[in-house]
Amino acid sequence: MSHIRLIISDIDGTILNDHHQIDPELASLIPDLKRETIPFVLASARSPKGMAPIAKELGIEDCPMACYNGALIQKGDQVLFEHPLDKIEARQFIDWANQHFPQVSINLYSGKDWMTDHLDQWSQEEARITGEKPLILPLLDPLLDMTKPLHKLLLIGEAEEIQALYRAIPADDFPSTAFYLSKANYLEVTAKHVSKEDALVELANHYHLSLEEVLTMGDNFNDLPMLKKAGIGVAMGNAPQDVKEGAAVVTKTNNENGAGQAVETYVLI
Repeated sequence: MSHIRLIISDIDGTILNDHHQIDPELASLIPDLKRETIPFVLASARSPKGMAPIAKELGIEDCPMACYNGALIQKGDQVLFEHPLDKIEARQFIDWANQHFPQVSINLYSGKDWMTDHLDQWSQEEARITGEKPLILPLLDPLLDMTKPLHKLLLIGEAEEIQALYRAIPADDFPSTAFYLSKANYLEVTAKHVSKEDALVELANHYHLSLEEVLTMGDNFNDLPMLKKAGIGVAMGNAPQDVKEGAAVVTKTNNENGAGQAVETYVLI
């Protein structure tokens, strides 16, 4: 057996192929990982509701999930770690975005809940992709509810408009907040120190493991810090060249069962 005792993996473009189907080779190896008590943790910008069906299909519901890129790490209904947004900054940012980019769709995420103030073309498309339905309510409601942590904002619009918004953000006005583009037309907003890299450290500590005992897998730039920090960082064959160069190893693409191949080669050896 390998020295690896924990696996943390991205979802889209990694364990899912381009048709959003789970890597069958990986799925066939999950019972072997369970026998060796090696947790398989999903790490994604997705919400818990968006990740739960994938965890269920893989049979890893008893493993933690790093949701919202690590802003919320939970195991079942138990919250292991969470890093919510500063609500004062979040409200100021929403006001700024509404003033300067009124056509952009603004979506709030708290735990399992997705909230928006109206169902526009962007939120409808997001609902189609994720299979989730948003709660329609004034955005001020969750911002003023002190019992409800805010884990992520997602802004969606035309690619040119979202990128113009991203370039225009007065970052000094939001010192506790992080902004990044997850797609050409998706702007993700989380607390400053939320990342898959930080989730890796928290999960390794949770399991009393060294980083050398962790294997991570991913396909994009937001996965790269996690790939670099782990004992074995695996870049997918479909990853950009810079991501491949930053990883320890490169596996096949997400359409060629690359995730399953990596687990078999570097963990179940």
